[in-house]
Amino acid sequence: QVQLVESGGGLVQPGGSLRLSCAVSGSSFSIYTMAWYRQVPGKQRDVVATMTATGNTVYADSVKGRFALSGDNAKSTVYLQMNSLQPEDTAVYYCKLSPWPFTRDYWGQGTQVTVSS
Repeated sequence: QVQLVESGGGLVQPGGSLRLSCAVSGSSFSIYTMAWYRQVPGKQRDVVATMTATGNTVYADSVKGRFALSGDNAKSTVYLQMNSLQPEDTAVYYCKLSPWPFTRDYWGQGTQVTVSS
């Protein structure tokens, strides 16, 4: 079965950086999209960055120029490099895999990112 495991979250001061990882296992999909979302309590889960099957990346306006999504196929891992972090970036971050043809989305368990002085 497909499993996604996020790691790399933690507490960081404003202006700092973190790199989140999402390790994918059990996937036999050859075409899929990977994405990072974030969610704060009481609010909906919002997309942060998406990598399409062709390798194109799309970012939410709020993180453009600060966050970078990348992947390592050999390690079956995607990364979210987050720079210039601000308190409003505080959230639980989730990664998602969406196969094509679409059947369902696969989510990780989330990793907490807290930006605070």
